[in-house]
Amino acid sequence: MDGTIVVGFDDTPQSAAAAHWAAGEARRRGVPLDILQAWPWHEPHVLGSYDAVQWARQRLAGRLVELRAEFPGVEVDAAQLPEDAADALEAAGRTAVMLVLGSRGLGAVRGFLVGSVSHRVLGRAACPVVLVRTDDADSAATSAAREVVLALDPHRPGDRVTAFAFESAALRSAPLRAVHAWDPPAGSEYMAFAALGSLDAELEAAARRGLAEALEPWRKRYPQVRVETRTPRGPAPVAVVEAAAGAGLVVVGRHTRRSPVGPHLGAVTRAVVHHVQGPVAVVPCG
Repeated sequence: MDGTIVVGFDDTPQSAAAAHWAAGEARRRGVPLDILQAWPWHEPHVLGSYDAVQWARQRLAGRLVELRAEFPGVEVDAAQLPEDAADALEAAGRTAVMLVLGSRGLGAVRGFLVGSVSHRVLGRAACPVVLVRTDDADSAATSAAREVVLALDPHRPGDRVTAFAFESAALRSAPLRAVHAWDPPAGSEYMAFAALGSLDAELEAAARRGLAEALEPWRKRYPQVRVETRTPRGPAPVAVVEAAAGAGLVVVGRHTRRSPVGPHLGAVTRAVVHHVQGPVAVVPCG
């Protein structure tokens, strides 16, 4: 497998968790790990004295030593760059296998905080971006046997997204759960009960058919992966978040679409990023 895994590190607990998860993933994939620490301390308005830079460099070196000791089979390197963190990570992502970032939990109701750097990287990165939770003691080992959940729209399947999910399941020897939610069209609630029941049955059958057809080529390519499908009725963001409970990894797609206020992740991806407890992989579709 070519390329490296790049993890953003700023000495926060969430970035430490991300680095640990990334090292385990690098070992699983047989690729090197690069720890990237970046902030524009060369700019006059940025607080970054010589002592602060040296302290950050020491913390980065300490993390490098720890990961090399814990993952002796993984080639681990580190770099400190005087650049904007999002720009540096985006540049690294052009040649990386994946980027790994940490995200902080805000509680069951409020979800997870995705900072400005993570949000910019999620919307712009050319490779998959994995968000790791601070309290996810995953280490890429304890979650290895837990299933991989794939949010898939058969009408816009995205080969890169499906390939990443199947590959991740195969590397973990874990089952794959593919989820596609469906909802009756607006206004159907005014139909007669018998007609509505018939429509629901038709829509559910069509959802199952479409999902099976989208997965068939990948089942053949990865016959060792046990696949389960779910086609719940209801809003897709809610259905996918519920289906992802307890998963070792959740995989969602990102269609490149810009809005006046920045990258648009889509309702399902946004819900998963903010409300799923475990690691989340956001994969660019095109």
